[in-house]
Amino acid sequence: MSTPQVQRPPQTFRLAVICASNQNRSMEAHHVLQKAGFVVSSFGTGSAVRLPGPAADQPNIYNFGVPYDFIYNDLLKRDPQLYKFNGLLAMLDRNRKIKRAPEKFQENKEIFDVIISCEERCFDSACEELCNRPADLNRPVHLINIEIQDNHQDAAVGGQLILQLVNLIASAKDRDADLDAILDAFTARTGAQLLHTVCFY
Repeated sequence: MSTPQVQRPPQTFRLAVICASNQNRSMEAHHVLQKAGFVVSSFGTGSAVRLPGPAADQPNIYNFGVPYDFIYNDLLKRDPQLYKFNGLLAMLDRNRKIKRAPEKFQENKEIFDVIISCEERCFDSACEELCNRPADLNRPVHLINIEIQDNHQDAAVGGQLILQLVNLIASAKDRDADLDAILDAFTARTGAQLLHTVCFY
């Protein structure tokens, strides 16, 4: 006899996750959230897409909007052994199955209710961008940061943390009123380092 699945309330908020390059941390979270049934967008806040290269001072740099499939094949031509070993090919293969290309947050004009960043400098960039936009709608957006190191292992752990947090937010009866209490309880339970601010569209 199978155990009945718990039905989550319908998603009533627009959700985005962001990191620097829209490659590792935000895309792991995008993958995990999408698999769990959430509708989610993901973005990067950096000036360009930067991926590890053959040396620390030789990153692979691409513009936002360059398809994941192109980047995958480019790295496959350059050094298949290196990029298979360091996990970049597997990461890019996952990414190209989720969406076409990395997107830059500052160039996107969609409206979200909750934005979760994976690094304080991305949180700061998103906050600066939102504060510089007109707030004509007087519509709040909660910007939350969970600090996640930019490597595959920490991204996997961070993706699960973000899923836990989003599940709590999705279950809230009054998201705006309850969010501070949700974040306090989440920090106490997980030990995650969080930042939170409210901006307006």
